[in-house]
Amino acid sequence: MNYFVTAIDTDSGKTLVSAILTEMLEANYWKPIQSGQPRDTEEVMRLVSNEQSQFFKEAYLLKTPASPHASAKIDGVEIKLEEIIPPVSNRDLVIEGAGGVLVPLNDEDMVIDIAQRIPCEVILVSNLYLGNINHTLLTYELLKTRGLKIKGLIFNGESNPDSERIIELHTGLNVLLRIPKLNKVDQQVVKHYAQLLKDNWS
Repeated sequence: MNYFVTAIDTDSGKTLVSAILTEMLEANYWKPIQSGQPRDTEEVMRLVSNEQSQFFKEAYLLKTPASPHASAKIDGVEIKLEEIIPPVSNRDLVIEGAGGVLVPLNDEDMVIDIAQRIPCEVILVSNLYLGNINHTLLTYELLKTRGLKIKGLIFNGESNPDSERIIELHTGLNVLLRIPKLNKVDQQVVKHYAQLLKDNWS
């Protein structure tokens, strides 16, 4: 199975969630588009401790830390959706998106279009900040409208029970994991949350 990790904003915790998911499933990992350094692939490699996972090369590795469409333009590269082809994987594949679902790749295509071309289930990361209810529900509605299957929701950050309750009420999504604000993230932390995720995985 392919799992596409997306979020309601940039810096929402997709890379941490991708590492937890990769560890839990002993899956392979692929970041189709990377803009700037440090590479998310290297961070997931640092955090994953199982010896089964493979880490695949990006379809586009861009130098400039910006939206993919802008980064590609600065780097003199044209991102072509049809060239973003998943690697052959002999086990589950965790695919980490870039930013949110409507981050542009070029003048026509968005991150969500990558997910639509790949048979997958979406993991939606909602980090808890003022405005996250609106952003989460908008993202959910778009994923639903596009016909994408959503495996579940992961809350990331300092708990806000009322916001979480409203999001659960209006999406009906299964909450797979709640990750509090963490001061330190290492392999042991990832293994801990991988076990919690496994307990909610069905």
